[in-house]
Amino acid sequence: MFAVRDEDAALDVVQDAMLKLTEKYAAKPLAELPMLFQRILQNTIHDHFRRQKVRSTWTTLLSAFGQKDDKDDDFDLLETLPARSDSNTAADPARQLEQGQIVAIIEQALARLPARQRQAFLLRYWEELDVAEAATAMGCSQGSVKTHCSRAVHALAEALKAKGVSL
Repeated sequence: MFAVRDEDAALDVVQDAMLKLTEKYAAKPLAELPMLFQRILQNTIHDHFRRQKVRSTWTTLLSAFGQKDDKDDDFDLLETLPARSDSNTAADPARQLEQGQIVAIIEQALARLPARQRQAFLLRYWEELDVAEAATAMGCSQGSVKTHCSRAVHALAEALKAKGVSL
């Protein structure tokens, strides 16, 4: 079993597992709850690491857009993305407009992908399904999912570069 080394993240994982247990299994006999909780906790830990891996993959893939020159060692991809509307970050209208235009370009590039590439890409990176889950959802092999995702990422990167987008 994996261990979540970050204390705050570990507490979040345990809390999520407890909520899932109470939401879905409150009517179960008390004797069954410890075993159910252990399984839910294992799955929640796996979900945590999968999400962490996906975030890391995206940061790596997209960081190439911001690293055209080595002058900006403090580049952070997350700073280029729009803040959530409920955050307390001050909004700069010019920056919001630019980010909205970039999002529109990304959406257009996604729409132009072949259907299977778009489906694999969205299942893997937006829905955060693992390869096996995406393959089941698409009714194809895991190798096909990997191929479609790889082609989609390359096509999106090329489309963004062609539009002059550098994140």
